[in-house]
Amino acid sequence: MITSDLSQCGLIAISGDDAQAFLHAQFTSDVNALALNRSQYSGYCTPKGRLLASFLLWRDEQGYFIDLPGELREAIQKRLSMYILRSKVKMRDASGDFACFGVAGEQAEANLNELLGEVPRAPHEVAYHDGITVIRLPDERFMVVVPRQNAPAIHQALASNARAITNRYWDWLGIRAGIPVITPATQEEFVPQMVNFDAIGAVSLNKGCYPGQEIVARMHYLGRLKQRMVLANIPTDEVPQPGDKLYSAELGEQASGSIVNAAASPDGGCDVLAVIQISSIAAGSVHWKSADGPVLTLLPVPYKIDLPAAAGK
Repeated sequence: MITSDLSQCGLIAISGDDAQAFLHAQFTSDVNALALNRSQYSGYCTPKGRLLASFLLWRDEQGYFIDLPGELREAIQKRLSMYILRSKVKMRDASGDFACFGVAGEQAEANLNELLGEVPRAPHEVAYHDGITVIRLPDERFMVVVPRQNAPAIHQALASNARAITNRYWDWLGIRAGIPVITPATQEEFVPQMVNFDAIGAVSLNKGCYPGQEIVARMHYLGRLKQRMVLANIPTDEVPQPGDKLYSAELGEQASGSIVNAAASPDGGCDVLAVIQISSIAAGSVHWKSADGPVLTLLPVPYKIDLPAAAGK
């Protein structure tokens, strides 16, 4: 079992009689369908359908929680607060109230059962134990959200049965799971389908209006998606940065894509999530930074997306 202190997480708590309706009208996912014992990936878009944030959303008896990168928390909370108006909604920074831990590995479920009680058995299920929230992610990882006063004891208990890993290694696990994380460098760059939101349950095509909904729906129903996110390895010791450009012979000096997330791979090089022109994927080699830069080796993502055979879907 491995565990990580997820200090990079930012948490926003939303409560109030109108919280569900408010969030449903703001986010890409079906918030109305989110039960007490469930979580879902979701996003927040501009009116032009470009993602400002991607996050994990869940609820308990008091309200809703959003887990997103800490560096985005303040700006996203401020923007959301602008639209509360007369709604009965309260929003606050909950990052200081809770500590977040990541747990994964073959013995993760058994050890968490012994430490906390029965944990979720299916992806996106949520369990609650004496104020502690345990979320099972689709890629066989667990996120444990602990009241700050209980964090030292839980951390010590987890560490006694697990190998500690860095935040970067945890981020790599998320990359291998094909879960995109929007960062400041990639805000307003991608429509949800470009980063596979439709494949991970983070966008609903059957809900009502939300910012950017018309753009998202048009892309789906008119079939105009020209870029897709892929998982790939780049043979380099230098970790690519979100927003780094990618190139292909097909488009010459014009960028054919960009990096969404990247982390060093234990198997060598760096694994990346990258949004690339579908035509460039079909045409052949895609390069990092320049037309003659390191070539991306495409890897299969653990869910189905429509790509050319060259992508190894």
